[in-house]
Amino acid sequence: MTRKNNPTRRGRPVNEALGQTIVEAASELFAELGFQATTLDKVAQRAKISKLSIYRHFENKEALFSAAIVAGCQQLFAPQALSEGVDGSVEDQLMAAGTLLLRTLLRPDVSSVEAMVMADKTNQKSLSKLHYQAGPAHVLAQIENLLRQLHEKTLLNVPDPLQSARLFAALFKGSDLLIIARFDKARAEDDNEIESYCRSAVEMFIAAHGGTQDAISQL
Repeated sequence: MTRKNNPTRRGRPVNEALGQTIVEAASELFAELGFQATTLDKVAQRAKISKLSIYRHFENKEALFSAAIVAGCQQLFAPQALSEGVDGSVEDQLMAAGTLLLRTLLRPDVSSVEAMVMADKTNQKSLSKLHYQAGPAHVLAQIENLLRQLHEKTLLNVPDPLQSARLFAALFKGSDLLIIARFDKARAEDDNEIESYCRSAVEMFIAAHGGTQDAISQL
């Protein structure tokens, strides 16, 4: 099992700022060159550090790839980003989560990582697992937490928050806007298009989870 940034490793204390610099350099190279063509030597050169410095922070290239996905995902879909400024109705909270998810999926850097993983036939299975664990699984956990809270407040009927989180995410992962973005980026990223799709998806999700009109409009 690979270990990510781990301050308990032997040797000099881990420099968190340097670790972030390494992850940023690696993220750029993975996007530009793909996993296979990205070497730790190239990462060291891009970060302007020694290769030994990378090994002080990351066990191998796989651990660095995983750390890069985690960093990007936590920045785009952090718990505070999911709940920030959202104290309104159930619909408001789910709209915030769905809109954030769809806008994240529409980002070129996110789609390029998925394309890179699928294009790497040699490492596709292992990279897919790393990508899922560091990215989509993190997002699902945040959505699951939100749905559990709504269930506990009896605002929605969500007896299986994880399964419902999967269904919620699928509504946005399956948006035709992700396909439209390949040939008409302006339309796919249009605020009205995104708002219209997200509202329809959220209304469908609420209807499937027993949200009453009174509960939906409260809080």
